[in-house]
Amino acid sequence: MPSPVQLTVLTADLAAVEADAIVVNLFQGVTSPGGATGAVDQALGGRISQAIAAGGLKGRLGETLVLFSASGVKAPRVVVVGLGKREGFGEEAVRRASAAAAKAARQAGARTVATIAHGAGIGGLDPETAARATVEGALLGLYRFTDYKSKTAGRSDSPDDEAPAAEGSRGREVTELRLVGDDQTQRPALDAGARRGEAVAVGVNLARDLANHPANVATPSYLADAAGQIARRHGQRCEVWDRAQIIREGMGALASVAAGGPEEPRYIILEHAPAGTENQSPVVLAGKAVTFDTGGISLKPGLRMGMMKMDMSGGAAVLGAMETIGRLGLGRRVIGLVGATENMPSGTATRPGDIVTALNGTTIEILNTDAEGRMVLADVLSHAQRFQPAAVVDLATLTGAIGVALGPGAAGLFSNDDALSAELSAAGDRSGERLWRLPLWDEPYAKMIESEVADIKNTADSSPSPAGAIFGAKFLERFVTYPWVHLDIAAMAWGADRLAYNPKGATGFGVRLLVDWLHAGA
Repeated sequence: MPSPVQLTVLTADLAAVEADAIVVNLFQGVTSPGGATGAVDQALGGRISQAIAAGGLKGRLGETLVLFSASGVKAPRVVVVGLGKREGFGEEAVRRASAAAAKAARQAGARTVATIAHGAGIGGLDPETAARATVEGALLGLYRFTDYKSKTAGRSDSPDDEAPAAEGSRGREVTELRLVGDDQTQRPALDAGARRGEAVAVGVNLARDLANHPANVATPSYLADAAGQIARRHGQRCEVWDRAQIIREGMGALASVAAGGPEEPRYIILEHAPAGTENQSPVVLAGKAVTFDTGGISLKPGLRMGMMKMDMSGGAAVLGAMETIGRLGLGRRVIGLVGATENMPSGTATRPGDIVTALNGTTIEILNTDAEGRMVLADVLSHAQRFQPAAVVDLATLTGAIGVALGPGAAGLFSNDDALSAELSAAGDRSGERLWRLPLWDEPYAKMIESEVADIKNTADSSPSPAGAIFGAKFLERFVTYPWVHLDIAAMAWGADRLAYNPKGATGFGVRLLVDWLHAGA
């Protein structure tokens, strides 16, 4: 899937670049701009300095100023974006600033945008990192999901977002992003960073698309087809199991979730194994993909149930990560596993009180059919053992309790391996997809999942359940025999539009984190 925004990298004087808009930056507190911003300011006859002196531009992170009819530069629009304070400046600030600038350029009517690599000069970032974060932020910020809009001209995504210029049925969109440097010796680093940033953004936006589609479109079969397309694009191996094979293989937990609806479940195995890595112990990425979650017989309240189309965001993140891994040609073996199903009530649905047997032989008493994600992952994690993995990371919108514990600031991390946990946490800090580790102690949590009639139960006897996110993770721990991290992303998978690079709806959380972690260990 090509990016809808064409990316080019060039060495040139930014003021002389032909584009609908050029982008420069400013740190908070700077009164006399230097570097590329200073050069553009000089070409503009000091208009940027005048805006600073008049108090119209302070350099706060994500703040933008658009100058029109800018004689002295070839572009008819100049966007100045704030980088925030120098203290603590890093690639996350670049992502946010670049997204804000790209959206401001779009609002101003630009189709082609040329930008410097934010932070590559006095910001202290190396050119490759600056280029990657700049491109990543811009392409993520420009994302809009409009597949089902019959008319988008003049429409605003949110009360505080811009309305696109009324031009054509889809409005004006940025179609080309040009990353500009003035030092030819930095060109290889800018190229490498830009291409990685683009690959990451394409994977994130694929995950966003999958989660944003309505449940009558993004069915388990649809996800399986998406996996097949990823495999064909990048030479990966794809295997898909239907309901009959899921049952035949002994995935009783996954099958129990799928029992209520006519929509066929799918179990997806997607393998990236470049030449020479076929016999490596793989890294396994495992995703929960409940394409619509009614709660089953334990029916959810009707209010906002439509949001449950995004209960497959963990699986979407795995597919998005596999897309990016393929684009980057990552030199290690990675396997993506996705359990995809609906959770529906009907005469054939699993009942509270039923007992089922998971792939690893564990019997599970189902007290609440709305605790279905852990049932799906029980079989997925059990199956992962067959690959003799070096490490397994699962992602799931598993519990509402994680949002109570952490709010929208981080995903919950649970792990049986301190070193692996530290690696993922560091990747989270670098990528901006932050994680916070919670405990998995046997005392007092192991007793919480014990059942009087089966090996374990899928939820607590009381409501609300104490330590609900830990209960879910402790349940999953029963199905792992390898270094493992569980990421509960329920509070981060959608609705995080407080960040400039996140839209309303699905965020694609997890793709950037996983790719950063895998790239660091490659």
